[in-house]
Amino acid sequence: MFLHELSRKICKDWGVRVSGEEYGEQVRRRFGNCCPYCLRSLMETTTVVEHLDGMNRHRVGLHIPGNVVVACRKCNGEKRRDDALMTLILADSGWESFLSHDGTRCSGSCANCEYWRTVWVDEIERKAHLSANLRRIRDFRAEFPQFEAVMRPLMQTLPAVLAKLYSDCQAFAATEIATMLQRF
Repeated sequence: MFLHELSRKICKDWGVRVSGEEYGEQVRRRFGNCCPYCLRSLMETTTVVEHLDGMNRHRVGLHIPGNVVVACRKCNGEKRRDDALMTLILADSGWESFLSHDGTRCSGSCANCEYWRTVWVDEIERKAHLSANLRRIRDFRAEFPQFEAVMRPLMQTLPAVLAKLYSDCQAFAATEIATMLQRF
């Protein structure tokens, strides 16, 4: 909730709204109406609003232009494995880590590496697509200089703020639950 409210505050004067049709169409055009991760046609699959940097306490992504794309539901679900990790080993962000699972740096049982093997069976083709998609998303982000300007300083302070907010909410909930259990 905090990240959504912060997102609204940050981009209220940017002139582009993530929830507007114009932004969605811009994103679809930019990626050829294909999933930015697996390249599936978005016309032939269920689509979702995808946050490149997940909106959670570990990735501290925001719902702002430059962080939101349209992706296939399958990739969105698969990417969550990286987004949910406290510490990433393949890259600095969840989306970069997700696209870095090319089968060369993980254990043989890595679920994300296995996912990419089902998308592109040929190893050379898989590595080429993953690398090209990393570049494509980096280029997309570069089209939003406001995003870059806002995120750099926030990445320094926001993780600690979110950790405290999460801890405080957990403590409050535990106290309230204990109080309610005593009453019943």
